[in-house]
Amino acid sequence: MTRQPAVLSATGLFTPPYSISNDELVAAFNQYVHQYNQTHAAEIAAGSLEALAESSSEFIVKASGIHSRFVMNKDGIVNPDIMRPQFAKRSDETLSLQAEMGVAAAQQALDTAGVEARAIDMVLVANSNMQRAYPAMAVEIQAALGCSGFAYDMNVACSSATFALQAAADAIANGSASRVLIINAEICSAHLNFRERDSHFIFGDAATAMLVQRADLAGSGQGFNILGTRLWTQFSNNIRNNFGFLNRCETHNDPLAADKLFVQNGRKVFKEVCPAVGNHIIEHLQQHQIEAQNVKRFWLHQANRTMNELISRRVLGRDASAEEAPIILDRYANTSSAGSIIALHLHQDGLAAGDLGVVSSFGAGYSIGSVILEKR
Repeated sequence: MTRQPAVLSATGLFTPPYSISNDELVAAFNQYVHQYNQTHAAEIAAGSLEALAESSSEFIVKASGIHSRFVMNKDGIVNPDIMRPQFAKRSDETLSLQAEMGVAAAQQALDTAGVEARAIDMVLVANSNMQRAYPAMAVEIQAALGCSGFAYDMNVACSSATFALQAAADAIANGSASRVLIINAEICSAHLNFRERDSHFIFGDAATAMLVQRADLAGSGQGFNILGTRLWTQFSNNIRNNFGFLNRCETHNDPLAADKLFVQNGRKVFKEVCPAVGNHIIEHLQQHQIEAQNVKRFWLHQANRTMNELISRRVLGRDASAEEAPIILDRYANTSSAGSIIALHLHQDGLAAGDLGVVSSFGAGYSIGSVILEKR
């Protein structure tokens, strides 16, 4: 059987309605710190407890490059007595929150490509975190949109988008699907510890969608040819989230403990991931006989500005321009699997037919994925 080439025809983006600036986040955090230190003043004075340190907008920008983030709920996060998003419980008959975000992003991608939902025969939801174990959110979105075929959820943390792109391209290549809808619907604010100084600023919420089609079904000159995909994983505990259904069964354990949220060893991640991602992209380009200097755009995972600068410098042998390696984390923060796709969605103008680009995502696992695209 002849393998069918795949085309990334269109992207979609859902941006949440609320934005939180660094100043707003810091004000809530520092008020919490002040209350904590006052409450535990005696223990702190006795040396049995360490005082919490305040945060600052300058610290956040220097550490990450983030200036603000979009969220699905703001009031709970900036309330120092709550410091987490709060959502009204929905009935089982109501579209779930992540599915609602995913449908909005998906509809935008479908509209851009001029494709009706019933023509989709495969739906993938690829997220860092799902709001439930089952039924699959992908099947829920499939039903909400009226897609045909089949659907399933998958999770490779922040690398989920590129891993899903390979799954979609492979499904098209082997004939098991003709049109695939990929959705990354991330509510990262829900698994972030807003009372942890080193990470309270990292994440935001967003949803993205990608429509991948068999080449002969894609509109002329629309989107990107998928030239190649490359994936890599290696187990590491340096980025972790221990939340799960077994928490309630663990003895001598608090199911609401901080380690059930996002935790990381940032210094080790920085030291180990940056060179690994750079080498991964270089080797992928070499595999396709492509010189890095001939790549016009690098849409990298949006976790940390300095990480992206180091990765692009390793690949290119020089500093990348803002156009070559666009940054969106300054206003979106880290949106996990959605980040590189937001960059792709917002920064694909100005490319001519034949121009090359690379989507790369990386994160917990460790996991790294890269996709080489050619503008049609």
